[in-house]
Amino acid sequence: MKLSVFSPVFGGKSYREMLEYLAAHGVEAVELGCGGFPETAHADAKELVKHPQKAKEYKQIADDLGIEIAALSAHGNMVHPDKAVAERFRADFEAAVRLAAMWGVERVITFSGCPGDCPSSLHPNWVTCPWPEDFSAVLDYQWKEVLIPFWKKEAEFVRSEGVKMIPLELHPGFCCYNPETLLRLRAAVGETIGANVDPSHLVWQGIDPSAAIEALGSAVQYFHAKDTAVNRRNTEINGVLDTKPYADEAHRSWVFRTVGYGMDEREWRRIFSSLNLIGYTHVISIEHEDSIMDGMEGLEKAISFLRANMIKAPKPGEMWWA
Repeated sequence: MKLSVFSPVFGGKSYREMLEYLAAHGVEAVELGCGGFPETAHADAKELVKHPQKAKEYKQIADDLGIEIAALSAHGNMVHPDKAVAERFRADFEAAVRLAAMWGVERVITFSGCPGDCPSSLHPNWVTCPWPEDFSAVLDYQWKEVLIPFWKKEAEFVRSEGVKMIPLELHPGFCCYNPETLLRLRAAVGETIGANVDPSHLVWQGIDPSAAIEALGSAVQYFHAKDTAVNRRNTEINGVLDTKPYADEAHRSWVFRTVGYGMDEREWRRIFSSLNLIGYTHVISIEHEDSIMDGMEGLEKAISFLRANMIKAPKPGEMWWA
């Protein structure tokens, strides 16, 4: 496994400055946000696919500095009930797929998305319980009428461009938020669909990341290194479903943290062992969203922590100690 960093944390640096920073800190790869929610501070897929020479120059800078482009990210809600919103996200994603094909990058990361509750909806509707029966009817509509048909068509487009994988980030608020929902979509659409496992979105749901990784198995296509600290006192009072702003850290039930500031070393080592057990050999990509810590300080702590704890070599094929 190689160490990677997701680019939005470098919002104040240019593309070259970001890659030089990574090389200087011994990071081997980068995950480039190039549209959608990650925006285009370091790469704009729609512009780069229009200008192949510029795209070639971007890739050459990374090659010269020894930095692999591990994935492109264009997270968005392509099944948003507002058709204009959905189309903007879809255009960004499809441009990222075309750019990935130009660069020989195998993975483009996004969200599964969340539709509304009917064709005339204005806003997404994330269902979290089956009763009253209205909610079950909404889920049936979302999956059968919107989500599965959309992803069947989009996966066909991705394959036609020569890109191999669409790792969907398991994220509450979207239809695929845990192993069960991801595997349901993968079964309906095919193995182009997989999981981007981000433990920070699993922990606060009460999911054991190691158990989730082993349940997903070969469906794990990517991994985000991000942590969550659960405030046990606030959770005991109000539970884990929390709509307070992320900046209200003291009163929230949980907050995102840099790796090692939520789960301890033992839990992270279990995670890396589970990844190795299922045969995952791609990157560990740091996504830094810790609101309690400065971006660069948190990133450097994450780099140090992961370098000490991640498993770099693949699982041996034989019992070498016997």
